[in-house]
Amino acid sequence: MHPEPVFPVFGLGHLAVLFLIVALPVGLGLAVRRTNSQRLDRAVAIGLSLMLAANYFGYASYLWQHQLLFWELALPFQLCDWAMVTIIVALLTRRHRWTEVSYFWGIGGTFQALLTPNLQVDFPDIRAISFFISHGGIVAGVIYLLVARQFRPTLGSVGRTLAWSQLYLVSTLLVDYMTGANYGFLLHKPAVASILDFLSDTHWIYILQLEGLALL
Repeated sequence: MHPEPVFPVFGLGHLAVLFLIVALPVGLGLAVRRTNSQRLDRAVAIGLSLMLAANYFGYASYLWQHQLLFWELALPFQLCDWAMVTIIVALLTRRHRWTEVSYFWGIGGTFQALLTPNLQVDFPDIRAISFFISHGGIVAGVIYLLVARQFRPTLGSVGRTLAWSQLYLVSTLLVDYMTGANYGFLLHKPAVASILDFLSDTHWIYILQLEGLALL
C-alpha cells in the first residue's frame, strides 16, 4: 500500500505543467524551422541550458541554507542528473551522440518521473517547482531537438545508449550500496505509485526491466 501522495497527480496544476513542457518546445522548435534562424536556435539552447543549471545549483543552495542537504542524498547519481548533463551538451554542441543518449534517458526515464512525480509537496512549494523545472527542462530539451533540429534515433543509437546505461547502472549501484541511498530507484521502487510497480519484485529481474524501460 502506497502512502497517499500530497501532490495531486493529474490534477489541474499537474496537467497545466505537462502541457507547457510539451507545447513550449514544440512552438519554439517550429519557429526555428520556419525562420531557419541560427540565432534563435542558439538562444533557445542557451536559455534551456542556463535554466537547468540555475535550477540545479539554486535548489542545492536552498537545501544547504535550510540544513536539508545531506551528502548521501546530494550526489549527482539520479538518472535525471546525468540526463541533464547530456541534454545541455547536446543543446550547446549540436552533437548527435549526446542527443541520442538524451533522447532515450529523457523519454524513457525523465518523462515517466513527470507523469508520476515522487513528490510529497504541492505547488507553490519550491521543491515541486524545482522538480518540474529539472525534469521538465530535460524533456523539453529533447522535444525541442526533435522538432527544431529534426533529430531521429537510429539502431546504433540504441546500442550506444545501452553502453552508457551500463556505466550509469554500475556506478549508481555501487554508490547506492555504499550510501544506502536509492539513486535511480535501483535498490527498490519509489514510495509513491508509479509505472515501476508493474516490474518484478525480484531485484535482478527488476534491474533488467529498468534497463528495458530506458530504451523504450
